[in-house]
Amino acid sequence: MPDEVPLIPTIAQDADSGDVLMLAYSSTESLRKTLETGVAHYWSRARNALWRKGETSGNTQAFVSGLLDCDADALLFRVRPAGPACHTGSRSCFFTPVTAHASLGAVETGLGRGDTGTRGGGDTDAFSELFRVIESRRREKPENSYTARLIEDGVDRIGKKIAEESGEVIIAAKNHSRQELLRESADLVYHLMVLLASQDLKWSELADELKKRRKG
Repeated sequence: MPDEVPLIPTIAQDADSGDVLMLAYSSTESLRKTLETGVAHYWSRARNALWRKGETSGNTQAFVSGLLDCDADALLFRVRPAGPACHTGSRSCFFTPVTAHASLGAVETGLGRGDTGTRGGGDTDAFSELFRVIESRRREKPENSYTARLIEDGVDRIGKKIAEESGEVIIAAKNHSRQELLRESADLVYHLMVLLASQDLKWSELADELKKRRKG
């Protein structure tokens, strides 16, 4: 596959109950596999590879039917799940109530991610874009921005979040959960970026510091 894989957001819905189970991404290859096998396949942005749902957990999804939305930029899979859809063990990935602090923060953590499969460790553009968003929140202070409120609350609040997320990263690693570790690491990096921005430091300055420490 090429480095950049065009992806389309895909909602998996229980064909019998109508419950929304999860959001994933499909590529041409994963959609073809789904239609050929009758088992839901997606494209893993973390691994940049084809992913059959349940290939490690056993929690597969039998494909019943699919719908393309009116703009042809989103898919709906109607499936019959064999086990929970979420890596947490929950039947659905959608179980966190929407609140200003928690939800806006989680959403802003994901800003800067595009709709392609480039999710490798060298994807510096995503980090730079996210940091630019954080800096704009600091300057503009939009009313409903979790990032702006976090910066306004100061170092103690941000530091507490960094400590919490650091613990979550360690727990995810000890659980040997790749997806959990990626998610918690993203949260940790986001809050570290908020701290740097609050102290008027640039992401590029951190990169320069790391370069200084690199040995030949």
